[in-house]
Amino acid sequence: MGIVVQKYGGSSVADAAAVKRVARRIVEAKKAGNDVVVAVSAMGDTTDDLLALAEQVSPLPPARELDMLMTAGERISMAVVAMAISDLGFSARSFTGSQAGVITDSVHQKAKIIDVTPGRISTALEEGHIVIVAGFQGVSQDTKEITTLGRGGTDTTAVALAAALDADVCEIYTDVDGVFTADPRIVPAARKLDRVTYEEMLELAACGAKILHLRCVEYARRYNIPIHVRSSFSQLDGTVVSGSIEDRTQEDSMEQAIIAGVAHDRSEAKITVVGVPDKVGEAARIFEALAAAQTNLDMIVQNVSAAATNLTDISFTLPRGDGQAAMAALAALQSEIGFESLLYNDQIGKISLIGAGMRSHPGITAKFFGALASAGVNISMISTSEIRISVVVEESQVDEAVRATHTAFDLDATEVEAVVYGGTGR
Repeated sequence: MGIVVQKYGGSSVADAAAVKRVARRIVEAKKAGNDVVVAVSAMGDTTDDLLALAEQVSPLPPARELDMLMTAGERISMAVVAMAISDLGFSARSFTGSQAGVITDSVHQKAKIIDVTPGRISTALEEGHIVIVAGFQGVSQDTKEITTLGRGGTDTTAVALAAALDADVCEIYTDVDGVFTADPRIVPAARKLDRVTYEEMLELAACGAKILHLRCVEYARRYNIPIHVRSSFSQLDGTVVSGSIEDRTQEDSMEQAIIAGVAHDRSEAKITVVGVPDKVGEAARIFEALAAAQTNLDMIVQNVSAAATNLTDISFTLPRGDGQAAMAALAALQSEIGFESLLYNDQIGKISLIGAGMRSHPGITAKFFGALASAGVNISMISTSEIRISVVVEESQVDEAVRATHTAFDLDATEVEAVVYGGTGR
């Protein structure tokens, strides 16, 4: 008898009917002879509703209390799913993140999992129960406070549980039928991928694809946990995320599509530090200040300094939610470093072309930029990795850029269009 870990997102447990449908699928896995552990997100838009409530009560709620509030949504889900399973004649036990042994660092709202000690889960499984765990949350190792893992953190909870329990597979149930070559909401002709490597999925997640949380994929890669992305609204096979690029044989690589997909992200902003003295140590001081402000950076570009002035500009992108903190941290350095000014732009979007085959196929970059130019899309920043090319464009041009790139690389499906059953793609 193997252990199967399943995760159900907010759209999958959005209401009573959805909860009952999920309970039937969980029971089917139990009937098939598996021990079943389930991580659940908050129902529907509960998380957004709780955030809105907090903002009405306090413009700047304390981080500790916000985490206490936010974890309520998942606790509701775990209880009602357990009730629905019981109504089907099976025994279920629900646990909060802390009860399930999810141990994190002490950073509120974006805590990282340090360890999972699943003693209570293992005992419940031995007693024949189906286990339901509230996702997105844990308990700090140092402060013993309740913490949350950030939006999409239930994915990470599920994979961490799978690793701790040595599960056979982690099934991520969402509102689309798998991983697609682009967001089906923008490109209805997007194609479903049968298999994606960890590296490709990491790039897709980091570049805005909402199907899987980035840290969930990092965790799965580290512990070699296969992830099976499926829809809770259909019985289709979905997409398996497993293996690395290096594991592929030459024949496998030839059969794989050169491009895995086109991802986009509208959640970033761009800051430009104008007129930075071009001397040793100034860039380090800038990025040390940003690190101290807990700011996550993405793309970074430094211009060649002008010979006449010996000044340079440094631009970088970051999550919009970190924008105010980053600007404040940099403003405090202006008199020390002597840069001229700060520019902030939150009307940008990032388009990324991703695929393992890119490193062995010349001409990919030229085709990508040509597709954007033909669509009239202007590029303001460029960043690359071995299997990714990312560009920053105006936010208003994101949809057109995605569609133009998807078509240029022959990714459009010719028969069945992608189906989005509801929700946000997670």
